[in-house]
Amino acid sequence: MTAILVAWIANSLAIYAVGYLMTSVEVASLRDAFIAGAILSVINAIVKPVVVVLTLPITIVTLGLFYFVVTAFCLYLTSVLYPGFMVQGFWATIFAAILVSLFSSFINNVLSSATR
Repeated sequence: MTAILVAWIANSLAIYAVGYLMTSVEVASLRDAFIAGAILSVINAIVKPVVVVLTLPITIVTLGLFYFVVTAFCLYLTSVLYPGFMVQGFWATIFAAILVSLFSSFINNVLSSATR
């Protein structure tokens, strides 16, 4: 249960930070970042594994680079499902997905080590 909560908080703070850093990513408020983080956490838990398995041949051929597109798809799907969070453009979505992944991993590691 704690891991789910930590992942949600990490995704939410990462989305808020990327929204602050990038002009092509819009987050209306911190509340909207937490809602978008919850949606992204659910998408990462349910949809992303299915998409990763379906696109495994393409990911292997591109030496793993297509995984960035899968991650960007999950972020784009979050922006479609929640109007308080918007990402504009294909390359902006890919770059935002990379940043959200990096920030979320860092925050997740910090929070996980603090809860031990």
